[in-house]
Amino acid sequence: MHFYQLNFFAIFFAGLASFLLGIVWYSPWLFKRIWMESCGLTELDLQQINPFKVFGSSLILCCLISFSFSLFVGPNVAVGVAVGTGFIIGLCWVSLAIGIGYIFEQRPLKLFLVNSGYAILQFSLIGLVLGLWS
Repeated sequence: MHFYQLNFFAIFFAGLASFLLGIVWYSPWLFKRIWMESCGLTELDLQQINPFKVFGSSLILCCLISFSFSLFVGPNVAVGVAVGTGFIIGLCWVSLAIGIGYIFEQRPLKLFLVNSGYAILQFSLIGLVLGLWS
């Protein structure tokens, strides 16, 4: 596959969608409290971050994930294949890799479930956007 075959608008919007999913996923409406408790963070800790650095870097990384996912599945992928591939990558590659680290770090199961759940949905959503756009 050549770079000219990639749909960079789709890649950007897939990255943006996964970034926005993270904002909702780790918000007070869903898992912020569980995530903070499991990480040992407080509201004061979160107030001391540079939001432009954290959120800007996160958006860039989400776009890079979408770019590499697009390279992996190719330019003309069916929606079902793209979503299924994203689900498998999130579940079997990302979540299991996170799990190995969490076992050695003795992190709580709740934190694993929150972060792995996000990864599974993130990659599935990226697949959905890229699949719909092909």
